[in-house]
Amino acid sequence: MKNRIIYALVCAMLALVSVSGQTLKELQAQQKKYSEELETTGKMLKQTKQNEKTTENKINLIGQDIRTRKKLINSINQEIIALDLEQTRLQGERSRLEIELDSLKQDYAHLVQLTHYADLQQSPLLFLLSSEDFNQLFRRVRYMREFAVYRQQQVARIEGVKADIQIQSELLLDNRKEKDSALKTQQREQDQLARNERKQKAMLQDLKKKEKELIAKQKQQQKKIDELNKQIERAIAKQVDRKQQLTKEQELIAGGFAANKGRLPWPVAKGFISGHYGKHQHPVYENVTLNNKGVYIQTTAGSDARAVYEGEVTTCMVMGSTYAIIIQHGNYRTVYTGIQTPAVKPGDKVQAKQAIGRIASNPDDDNKTELQFQVWQDRELQNPELWLAQ
Repeated sequence: MKNRIIYALVCAMLALVSVSGQTLKELQAQQKKYSEELETTGKMLKQTKQNEKTTENKINLIGQDIRTRKKLINSINQEIIALDLEQTRLQGERSRLEIELDSLKQDYAHLVQLTHYADLQQSPLLFLLSSEDFNQLFRRVRYMREFAVYRQQQVARIEGVKADIQIQSELLLDNRKEKDSALKTQQREQDQLARNERKQKAMLQDLKKKEKELIAKQKQQQKKIDELNKQIERAIAKQVDRKQQLTKEQELIAGGFAANKGRLPWPVAKGFISGHYGKHQHPVYENVTLNNKGVYIQTTAGSDARAVYEGEVTTCMVMGSTYAIIIQHGNYRTVYTGIQTPAVKPGDKVQAKQAIGRIASNPDDDNKTELQFQVWQDRELQNPELWLAQ
């Protein structure tokens, strides 16, 4: 009775985990995603200049590594909890089956001790011939038949429960191996996290020594970015002010674009958000506030920018040493800046995830490869992070 209560409680806890949290498969899929993100960040770090010089880019990349690794460790912790619960459930199920097997064996032992069964075993024919009349003979024949079937059923049930116990034992062994592996991965990731946090702290202290010089440089860079954003705004304003009637095809594209808010593919195959949309504090300098007109996505050197939805290229303009590409999706537009080599030209029709140009790597900024991505609805700037799939 006690084992049954424990088993029921564990099942209830597992059900709660499945409803409010994630299943083991979902957690493992999540961990795979985080591991791939860490691999991408590691590749970016390798592509930085191989020297001991501290740069904002190195700090940002290590910061991204730390954030992703914390998510991975948290996911592993949840997996370990789920594995513990599953282990308890499997142990409870095996205990329940062992009790059932013991009960079946006792029932079968009692069965073979029955007087009629004993008589049957000694002389089935005598048992039948000793019948007082035909009716009793008929009942005894039927009884012998049913008894034989029942005995076979009991044997089959015993064998079935034995097989179930073996399955539960194997599952329990797999569960323990899986938990051991998760614990080792957890320890390895925690050790790497601690090393990266120490490295980030040392780099930040090093960067503080030349903070004034770097802030001044950052402000100059921000002025250039502001001017580039004004050029984009003017280009979009000219297109919108033409007030051309949308074709039926453009209306359908606009409707599809709007319907996919929060589900659009990223404008790069792999990468992370290195600069969020809107006003926020600089990731390194406490007294510097940024106001991004789009979202900045850092990726590996040699990566292409991708169209996030089908549409038509309306603009491909030079902006300093790089290009900006504007794609129209009905009354929506997406902007991709930081393109080194465009792969499209105005008038080209593009599809979702189509490469539109190679993203530039900045040799003066530790080979940083970064794309700025904007979303516009007519002349109204949108938050791109709300449009991209998470």
